[in-house]
Amino acid sequence: MKPALREQILTVLAAIPSGRVTTYGRIASMTEGATPRLVARALRELPEGHGLPWFRVITASRKLADHPGAAEQRERLAAEGIVLDARGRAPAERLWP
Repeated sequence: MKPALREQILTVLAAIPSGRVTTYGRIASMTEGATPRLVARALRELPEGHGLPWFRVITASRKLADHPGAAEQRERLAAEGIVLDARGRAPAERLWP
């Protein structure tokens, strides 16, 4: 991935406000050429101790992606007041932007 594209993805990621979520696709649409898969790749490659709110990124169906950090993601979202419904979806009114 080109460094400029990675920087765009991380800039959007850093802008997601507390208590809100966005999708891989929405982040991709705010860049110059990223795809949802490239966004996911950028998140997977975040360095240890980065401090970016990776946990605020969900799938287009408003569910958590299947990854090793999903349990931690669910806990962090709940701490920000985002509780998943019975079908595992984040509330639509919490989507950003």
